[in-house]
Amino acid sequence: MRTALTLALLSALLAGPALAQQPRPATCSRDLFQNEAGFRLQQTRLSAAASADQATQCRAFREHVGYLQKARSVFAACQSGAERERNVAEMDSELVNYRALLANRCGGR
Repeated sequence: MRTALTLALLSALLAGPALAQQPRPATCSRDLFQNEAGFRLQQTRLSAAASADQATQCRAFREHVGYLQKARSVFAACQSGAERERNVAEMDSELVNYRALLANRCGGR
């Protein structure tokens, strides 16, 4: 009985990581490439909006928040390990910053 319980526990421990790791979507290569292209596009848009009127800036900030949310989802689904943790944390931090910027400069709109 004790041996069976030990084997069952050992089996569960070994299977745990395999069960916890979800398969990557088949579109990950494309999605990660599009994330990179999207980042460059967002940087261009934010730079162009820097000297624009407030309404244009607020629109650029809202669009950037949407991009960050999508990019975060791609990193979370398509990466693993330290790279995933670093990129997801960076997206989370940027989301906090841009949401605060929207709240302060755009009335939360």
